[in-house]
Amino acid sequence: MAQRQVVRRAGILAILTVGLVFLWARITHNNISTPGPDHTITTTTTTTTTIVDDLSSARAPFVSWPLQRLCAETTPVPGLVFLCDNNSGGPGNIRNYILTCVRYAIEAGATALITPQIRTRNPDDPRDLFRGHQPLAYLFDAAHFGDALAAACPQLRIYERLEDVPGVAAKARREGLGDGGVARMVQTVTPKHGFDGGRGGCDARDQNRHTDRFGAAFRAWMADSARELGLEPTAAENPKVIRLAWGVLWDWPVYRDGPEFVASFGGLLRFRDDVLDLADGIVPSMGALGASSGEAEERGVSGSGRSPSAFLGVHLRTEVDALAQWPSYENQSLGYITEAERQGYRGGLAYLACGSETEARKFADEAEASLQLRVRSKYDLLEGRALEQLKAMSWDQQALVDYVVLLGADYFVGVSPSSFSINVALKRHLQREGLNTRPWRVGGLGDGRSWLVGRYDAYWDDWLFMFDGMWP
Repeated sequence: MAQRQVVRRAGILAILTVGLVFLWARITHNNISTPGPDHTITTTTTTTTTIVDDLSSARAPFVSWPLQRLCAETTPVPGLVFLCDNNSGGPGNIRNYILTCVRYAIEAGATALITPQIRTRNPDDPRDLFRGHQPLAYLFDAAHFGDALAAACPQLRIYERLEDVPGVAAKARREGLGDGGVARMVQTVTPKHGFDGGRGGCDARDQNRHTDRFGAAFRAWMADSARELGLEPTAAENPKVIRLAWGVLWDWPVYRDGPEFVASFGGLLRFRDDVLDLADGIVPSMGALGASSGEAEERGVSGSGRSPSAFLGVHLRTEVDALAQWPSYENQSLGYITEAERQGYRGGLAYLACGSETEARKFADEAEASLQLRVRSKYDLLEGRALEQLKAMSWDQQALVDYVVLLGADYFVGVSPSSFSINVALKRHLQREGLNTRPWRVGGLGDGRSWLVGRYDAYWDDWLFMFDGMWP
């Protein structure tokens, strides 16, 4: 009898032990688990906990720990200064150039970065991309950029002007460079040339396949160059100023840095507050328009399974600066209308981003005739002071408003190889998996949130390399 009680107690104790272990495992798992689709993402820095609901939002907080971790692993070089102003094109190109340049600067060990400037285009001819420079605040929140980068990479100091960097002006005077001496100190570098371990047989458009070696190779090049020329090595009192060559914007294979870095790094460049405010007024207006007056039911949207307030986002890239080899208006419009019907938008509502008024009207007429799809633009949805504020913006500044609205669409259709369309799609792609987002599947049916019309046969000629070098 006593032996039976002992066995029974042992059995109960074993069950309790297993239960406690199971409970402990569940608690531990919940604390460290990777969030699934549509779950809140919790990330931690050294000082705070940040709750990020949706990394695809233009207002998402900047998740700093992946950048902070990277910067802690670099080898700083006192006196190494980087300029990231050799950019051009639309917002997608400029954004990616600056981010790629900053990434190279960190890897090289730069300890000074001049706040990036933005090269503007001719307001009378969008094809003329190489006009004067504007401050970073022309497109982005400059204060956010400076604060976020300084917090994550304290060894990388940010200066407004090259002359403000300690030692730069003194070196220019010491070397007798005369008028414009500071500018004459700048050396232009192409990272793929000389720092990549040799590129025998590579296409000239190929990415930098040796980014892991770039930092050490670059620092060795600086030391060897100084020694060969009999110069003092780079130091705080003997600074070296580097400007990256134009065209490096797709050079960095982004997923080499891991999904959490890719998903968060683009948050350094947040759009201006006035852009976000205008877009914040448009998105709910689109939803209200779709749900108003019972019109959705009359036009057949109720049978699609989509909410009457859902709207389709469309980017029609046919402006005068579009390249001839890109998909034509006919290719884009047919693809968009076909996909809109497949996604259940017959009788629904679409927001159109397009810089050509003529072709915007043409697309709206075709969408209405074939799908009873009502098409609206930012000009239709803003009024009064907000509309005047929009009209006062440049072409590229207005494009940012479109960008943010398209992020808020229920479904998006764009075109490859437009950097604008690709960037919108990749940013939207972050919504479901957050910091663990896997790469976009190029040339497929999209990710359930976005789809891009285009040719996907030739990696180089169809510009597919852009997907590998694009920061969401």
